[in-house]
Amino acid sequence: MFVSHPLIKEGTVEARLYQQVILASATRANTLVVAPTALGKTVIAVILAAHRLSRYPESKVLMLAPTKPLVAQHAASFKKFLKLSKDEVVTFTGSISPQKRQSLWESARVVCATPQVVQNDLISSRYSLEEVSLIVFDEAHRSVGDYPYAFIAQRYMTQAKHPRILALTASPGGDEEKIAEVVENLYIENIEVRTESDEDVRPYIKGIKVEWVRVNLPPEFAEIKASLEKALRTRLRELKRLGVATSAEVNISKRELLEIRAKIQQSLATEATPEHFAALSLVAGCINLAHALELLETQGLETLNHYFMRLQRAARSKATKELLHDVDFLRALRKCANLAEEMHHPKLEKLLEIIKKEDLSQKRAIIFTQYRDTVKKLVEELNRLPNVSAARFVGQASRSRDDEGLTQRKQLEVLEKFRRGEHNILVATSVAEEGLDIPKVDLVIFYEPIPSEIRAIQRRGRTGRRSAGRVIVLIAEKTRDEAFYWSARRKEKRMREILTNLKRRFSKAKQVQETSPKSSTLDDFFESSITIVVDSRELSSNVVRELLSLGVISKPKRLEVGDYVLSSRVCVERKTTEDFLQSIIDGRLFEQALMLKRSYAKPLMLIEGDSLYAKRNISPQAIRGALAAIAIDLGVPIFFTANEAESAALIAAIARREQQEGERYVEIRGEKRVATLREEQEFIVAGLPNVNTKLARRLLKEFGSVERVFTASKEELERVHGIGEKIAEEIRRVVTSPYEE
Repeated sequence: MFVSHPLIKEGTVEARLYQQVILASATRANTLVVAPTALGKTVIAVILAAHRLSRYPESKVLMLAPTKPLVAQHAASFKKFLKLSKDEVVTFTGSISPQKRQSLWESARVVCATPQVVQNDLISSRYSLEEVSLIVFDEAHRSVGDYPYAFIAQRYMTQAKHPRILALTASPGGDEEKIAEVVENLYIENIEVRTESDEDVRPYIKGIKVEWVRVNLPPEFAEIKASLEKALRTRLRELKRLGVATSAEVNISKRELLEIRAKIQQSLATEATPEHFAALSLVAGCINLAHALELLETQGLETLNHYFMRLQRAARSKATKELLHDVDFLRALRKCANLAEEMHHPKLEKLLEIIKKEDLSQKRAIIFTQYRDTVKKLVEELNRLPNVSAARFVGQASRSRDDEGLTQRKQLEVLEKFRRGEHNILVATSVAEEGLDIPKVDLVIFYEPIPSEIRAIQRRGRTGRRSAGRVIVLIAEKTRDEAFYWSARRKEKRMREILTNLKRRFSKAKQVQETSPKSSTLDDFFESSITIVVDSRELSSNVVRELLSLGVISKPKRLEVGDYVLSSRVCVERKTTEDFLQSIIDGRLFEQALMLKRSYAKPLMLIEGDSLYAKRNISPQAIRGALAAIAIDLGVPIFFTANEAESAALIAAIARREQQEGERYVEIRGEKRVATLREEQEFIVAGLPNVNTKLARRLLKEFGSVERVFTASKEELERVHGIGEKIAEEIRRVVTSPYEE
């Protein structure tokens, strides 16, 4: 049975029961749809779009997707299914000029776009989302951190006359805080979850058979591994002696090492000691060694050798130089170089054995691997086999000088050849995991397991779309492969539990209250919008988005001097601490400051981020000398801010002071504002780890006072929306731990 609708072409869209149930919910509330690949999430978006366009004939639909190929794919779907003219379905990507996008927006009914482009257009006020009756966020699990989805959703819920959001993903992840962030950022009021085992889904699932093929590492690998682990253990013991690591176990993950590095950098922000700098260098060396061990165990000697060669070519940091003088590391490096050409990882031999047994005359296969060096090697070896035409499928950019990547145009060409059968195997990195419509893939091979449940689900979803599919996971026994595999399994199980609980707890009335567009105290304080000019290269930063939320309209333009022009006499040069230090090294700093001074009567320099003395191996005396020269010799005042939000607030305040008529704002900005009791309470609670102002308000609303928040148990804290197990544990640790001088 096919869907019958005035805007849907007859006989093009099948009416599946589970899709109708999901649509019934999505028409009434902002909905997150979590379903495996090939269950027709795009079809749900198309039918809902037809419903909204019919209900609001003068409205538009906006479909967002992370990449150009996905945008083009969605546009083709809307053209295929909807009774709209060619000109009414348009695509917005960075290759289309801003002026043309502005013109196309006026006549379009469906716009398929990348989120970065829409974000920039909203910041530049090229169009409004007022008439958009539906936004679809594809790959919605990306709606965390600084990704543009959250900003666009916030503007949409503020501007739209008839807002409705549909969010689509195969997996939002297994972390409760991240799932809660996706739900909150996209103003979700309802969750619809479908799995392969659901009764209404099972008839449409062709089935995926998963096999695990195990291999053992040869003795030569064990020798290299022992040398690398010895070098790693030496550094971990020293970190333990310095009090920044609790263990010297060599199975430490890169994530744990990054957390240790972050703690050291926090300590450096308040006290810069030789021990802190030594610890930073040791951690950097540990990260290099942990990565080398991962490459050895999961990829093989050739990929590891390429990594060693890159380390030798770029031996600039103290950590890398120390590694290249470490006897154990050098022993591993030399043995790897001697064996790289003649000894392959046993997974390669097993892979070739599997492919030889497959009849690829009528079949297609995708092989996923983490690293481009491995992609290159696999393509070379596979193409030596009879009846095999393998092609690499990687992203656009690479740090490796001998791999320029594939442009998005080239990616589409490779996919088209794969569809036509000119290639029967794709060897791909993560670029092939998300969303792309790659039909009739009979076999998917994981060259290595991955710890991310999102990516594991997406990889599996490349097969079983039109017919029964197979997935083979290659695992090197007693290595990180096994740890990564079980990690993804646990996270996937945890994700399903979280989603089930969230759906059970969802109350539409509560969500409407929670997701009402937030108002900023600065928005209330200032009465009218102002306009500044911003360098177009700054559009990717959060500062510009924060300015818009503060009522400041940014007009983008490529500026030769400065980053933010606030008036005829004030211009701000914004630098992150990392950029500030790099500009000292390459000599840009004083040239930029001098140009700023010559061009504007009131130039300002803004330095944003953590302590200047924690980022690079630069003498503190040199940094202080540079600051003194800018402030005293050139007369350019320097402001320091902690983050992008604080930078935006400062820029907004200065711009308003410059542009508002009357001196009352000058007087107000010079006075210290007295905080209310409520603001003081929110400030205290927001000082807890991983708690922002929004979470602080929820905690205070739940427990009634600051005292009760601080005495709440872990279980009580977890009942508050947005407070997961990890945040609750960290709060209790900080609140209950004794103070030590």
